[in-house]
Amino acid sequence: MRVRVQFTGRVQGVGFRATARHVASSHAISGFVRNDHDGGVTLEAQGEPNAVNAYLAELRATMARFIQTDTSASLADIASESGFVITR
Repeated sequence: MRVRVQFTGRVQGVGFRATARHVASSHAISGFVRNDHDGGVTLEAQGEPNAVNAYLAELRATMARFIQTDTSASLADIASESGFVITR
């Protein structure tokens, strides 16, 4: 399973990307997180459904005070991807 989640709110300048990467290290997922030009943050997470859902639940709980909205969409898996990184 792969999902793209776009977060809005006060999600830049608060350690959101670093937190997303740190939380990912506790879950069997791959993907990336990046700041968007509109002030939001986009991440893509891939793994077994339980792992992806647990990761997103922990990230949302940890960063809840900064998130105003989040929208998600399912994507096709990327077979060669490994690790979770911060991109620009």
